[in-house]
Amino acid sequence: MNADLKSFLKTQVEQLLAADSCSAEAKAAGQAWLAALDTPQEAEQTQKLMAEMQADIMPIDQLIAFAKSDQGQKVFGEDLAQQILTHAQERQAQGEKYCDCPACAAAAAILSKRDQIDH
Repeated sequence: MNADLKSFLKTQVEQLLAADSCSAEAKAAGQAWLAALDTPQEAEQTQKLMAEMQADIMPIDQLIAFAKSDQGQKVFGEDLAQQILTHAQERQAQGEKYCDCPACAAAAAILSKRDQIDH
């Protein structure tokens, strides 16, 4: 992996880890990836990071369904759930495919580079 790509991914992983919306699994994958930088485990941890980002990024239709649900209203509160729902529906209407919370935005940025990573 070249230095520019590594720097980009490092920045995105740091943003992911700082996001309140980051799942425990994504946090663990990000931390493991950072710890593996410039070690023999880097390639393996990069693949694990990519797999976790693919598993964790929330498709917009799932976000809409969750925001509409009783569970979503319990998690977010009624007002915030409605704001999230409206925002997600607007994004979906614009053709967006994923949630844009800070964790999902970082995951999307990380995943945008998957074709540039040596397999």
